Amino acid sequence: QVQLVESGGGLVQPGGSLRLSCTASGSIASIYAMGWYRQAPGKQRELVATITGGGSTNYADSVKGRFTISRDTAKNTVILQMNSLKPEDTADYYCNADIAQFTRRADYWGQGTQVTVSS
Repeated sequence: QVQLVESGGGLVQPGGSLRLSCTASGSIASIYAMGWYRQAPGKQRELVATITGGGSTNYADSVKGRFTISRDTAKNTVILQMNSLKPEDTADYYCNADIAQFTRRADYWGQGTQVTVSS
């Protein structure tokens, strides 16, 4: 089995920063793209940022210039550094990874971590 475990959410004031981390564990042969998505109350889940195995990144327009995604391939970890946070960034943040095990390849999701931006 594969598990994605997130950490780093919390309450922060507008303009502040948070760092989210997600580590994949289990029977993993290869990890392809990894990413972060978020879902605010009453809204659909949306892409925040992704990073390929080769390090290419993609960001939602709403977070460009404020958020940075990176990964530590050796540790099967993806990081989302969030700066200049705004109240509209408040959401549950979910880690996603495209993972190949020895007999299958599938998308996996973490359990989510809550981010609240409020004064």
